[in-house]
Amino acid sequence: MRKTIVVILAAAMFLVAAAAEVSAQDVLMNSAETINQGNFKLALFPTMLLRKNDSDSAWGIAGRIGYGLAPRFDIEAKAGIFQGLNYFGVEAEYWLLKGRNVNFSVALGAHMLDWKDGADSSGIDTSLLFSTRPAERLELYGGLKLAFDSVKNSDQNLIRAHFVPGLEYAISADLDFLAEFGIGLNGNSRSYVSVGLALYLR
Repeated sequence: MRKTIVVILAAAMFLVAAAAEVSAQDVLMNSAETINQGNFKLALFPTMLLRKNDSDSAWGIAGRIGYGLAPRFDIEAKAGIFQGLNYFGVEAEYWLLKGRNVNFSVALGAHMLDWKDGADSSGIDTSLLFSTRPAERLELYGGLKLAFDSVKNSDQNLIRAHFVPGLEYAISADLDFLAEFGIGLNGNSRSYVSVGLALYLR
């Protein structure tokens, strides 16, 4: 019952986020390990987009709701909210290499960007994630995140690319602290810093 209530409230939060006139960007914020089968994941990450060209730094919030569908496979809904932009999408992740200290996964998804004062876009995104566990509660990860966007009502296509180092620390069996730095690799990509918590419901 508690799990159902939390999931409903979290889903409502994502719907409100998608409708708000604010701004957003996707973040990785997870290691290469997928959600345990049958578990739910609720995560929220305050995020700062760093200054780029004529754009000032901007604070926002990113979040994810996920579910472990199989021992090495999960699916997550994701949203990001910043001033002037909404980001929302969905992705599936598969845990390709499962080792004691070395893990590797790949994710594929789709997303939409809703700009308040610009051209909306949609596209697909993918990420490659590597992680290792130097201590019992600590995971270090690195990822390559790519997004391929098509701008609405135009022939313009964009590629966004980030290299993302980060860490995940288990506060308890059900709660993780995460922090990462997304490094923009091309002119369409803004670097960011993100920190937050992920809660797992069994």
